Amino acid sequence: MITAKRILPLIVVSQFLCTSLWFAGNAIIYDLVVSFNIEPNAIGQLTSSVQLGFIIGTLLFAVLMITDRYSPVGVFFISAVFGALFNLGMVWENNNLLSLTIFRFLTGICLAGIYPVGMKIASDYFDKGLGKSLGYLVGALVLGTALPHLLKATSFDFNWQWVVIGTSGLAVVGGLAIGLGVPNGPFRKKSQEIEWRAFFKVFKQANFRSAAFGYFGHMWELYAFWAFVPAILLTYQEIHDLTSLNISWFSFLIIGVGSLGCVWSGYLSQTRGPKTVARMALSISGTCCLISPLMFYQPGFTFLILFMIIWGLTVVADSPLFSTLVAQNVPTDKKGTALTIVNCIGFAITIVSIQLINWLLANHLAEFAYVFLAIGPVFGIIGMLKK
Repeated sequence: MITAKRILPLIVVSQFLCTSLWFAGNAIIYDLVVSFNIEPNAIGQLTSSVQLGFIIGTLLFAVLMITDRYSPVGVFFISAVFGALFNLGMVWENNNLLSLTIFRFLTGICLAGIYPVGMKIASDYFDKGLGKSLGYLVGALVLGTALPHLLKATSFDFNWQWVVIGTSGLAVVGGLAIGLGVPNGPFRKKSQEIEWRAFFKVFKQANFRSAAFGYFGHMWELYAFWAFVPAILLTYQEIHDLTSLNISWFSFLIIGVGSLGCVWSGYLSQTRGPKTVARMALSISGTCCLISPLMFYQPGFTFLILFMIIWGLTVVADSPLFSTLVAQNVPTDKKGTALTIVNCIGFAITIVSIQLINWLLANHLAEFAYVFLAIGPVFGIIGMLKK
């Protein structure tokens, strides 16, 4: 007999494997620069192209109510397979910046059928304790995001192409695990037809708006931080003239530790409430943004890593809690659409913050760039106070 407790590990592992597609380009960005003769600041464009694809994908999914009208399990499987194929496009020997951008954009569209859909599948199985379940699920997303950095750090003499091939292979395995091992959940309520106003109706609910605004502030900071963790380490390395840093390994550690933050916040929300814990995480990560310039000039690399680990833990710890609040404050048959809507808007915000940081780095303001990420946590905390 299939039970929710047996299903959760499958969903978590599948989410982990499939979301490794997300930052595959970032993990090998410097190899792409050399192999295809593109500009070093292409990291901003390639990261934003994934985000833009995700935004377009989630917008279409939300407006057409795809995950509420059709099997979310089937949507996840199809998205994983096509995402793996588009990710493989990066190994094409005739690539240039335009073709790489297109492949990353198409991968982003497919990720719209993986990340929010995985949360929808989990919410169809877990009516109570959703915060804890989503803590594991978003934790898997975090590990999947960090995985390409680990593959890069441990590839030794292997070509960078193996990072791409590896992440694509993992995504196919994750899609198969969901497609073959997870039936639709018992709490799923299917929508019979498209409701064109559903995109706007969910925002009439005050508690939903509060959760959504907190999530939007969180997203301003999160993906910009993740995208530029290697750049932060590289800046510190240049300031202090260090030569032996394994930037890929430390990037994996700093991003990957966020998975523990998600699990911790999920359990803590059971007693403190998701809103309180989310606000606490926002406050800590926002403080990290504000004091980040000081970290570049203090001489201890170990101290920098400890600081970055605290930042990595808290920058994503609130993510499963905002998703929990969103799912709990909409009708059951609109749950998938609501989760997709907030993802769509949230990831649109990430493009702005990523491009802002990219511009600041290009204008030689690397040490002070990350202070501007504090705008998100401040906005999120204020948004959560309003109903």
